[in-house]
Amino acid sequence: MSGSARGADVRGRWFGDLATGDAFTTAITVTETHLVTGAGLIGDFNPLHVDETFARASRYGSRILHGVITGALMGGPIGMIFHGTAIAYLEHATRFVAPVRIGDTLTTTWTVTALVPKPQHAAGIVTLAAVASNQHGAVVAEGSGKVMVRDQESVIRNQ
Repeated sequence: MSGSARGADVRGRWFGDLATGDAFTTAITVTETHLVTGAGLIGDFNPLHVDETFARASRYGSRILHGVITGALMGGPIGMIFHGTAIAYLEHATRFVAPVRIGDTLTTTWTVTALVPKPQHAAGIVTLAAVASNQHGAVVAEGSGKVMVRDQESVIRNQ
């Protein structure tokens, strides 16, 4: 839904538009840039991530993406699903199941598992569960998150 509320460019889902079981799927192909930029952003230059020769001799057989970057690539689309309607991303947790490598296409599906109205905030808390798989269908990570999302009806009433 698009529209304007209090001057915001609103394209994301509103709290009242959601139902338990709604799912959102995104995909991104991991590149060298993701890995190298991620290493610089978080300051983790472990050779499993940045040294091909070292990583080739490891149990993984190649460099692997940092877990925290995998979690970020999973969580990033939440900002777009709730573009203009999110008040705050409250929680994010990720469990890493298998390595993610350069060239992997990470497909993440977020599913709404609970909705808790917060009328005092003209919003509600959306609880989501995520599963991320690679291009072979192997699950590489599972996650959960909570986001406070504006309720369009409450926003309209309070204008």
